Amino acid sequence: MKDLIRLRTSLKEEIEIALNSQAKIEAEASQKYLAMASWLERAGYEKSAGYMYKQAEEEREHFLKIFKYINEVGGTAITPTVGEVQQDFVSFKEIFEIALQNEIFVTNSIHRIVSKCRQENDFATEEFMMWYVKEQREEERNARRALELIDLIEETGTGKFVLDKEIAKIGHND
Repeated sequence: MKDLIRLRTSLKEEIEIALNSQAKIEAEASQKYLAMASWLERAGYEKSAGYMYKQAEEEREHFLKIFKYINEVGGTAITPTVGEVQQDFVSFKEIFEIALQNEIFVTNSIHRIVSKCRQENDFATEEFMMWYVKEQREEERNARRALELIDLIEETGTGKFVLDKEIAKIGHND
């Protein structure tokens, strides 16, 4: 039966597995951003929490886009199980350091899929994934910008208020 299903799609099994893995990474990223948003909100960083809620929703959209693509091309999208995510953080800055590390991880994963697509001559999936390549440039830039702001603006007194407002503006000047 598996061979018959495989005949109905040009999507190679290895690519399908990689895409399902990426979908899980995107779903996990959404959950991580939700946890960060919750921590920020509890710590009084209301605008930064809003920024992270928006990031969580974006990651969910990224997940769904891959999930739907797999099914669209005749593959089998697997609903991922997402494990526990970190809920408590040491500082405002730690959140954004983790966010940047996560975005770099996602970028590297996407690059591996594009490379695999090239090896398998899967031009359709490569073209689909190029949207993610561009998106990740933006995501990494935004995470780096947040860390730059944290380095520029003191995390004490009125600096907390200014920092909270400035973080919320990231990505709105594109």
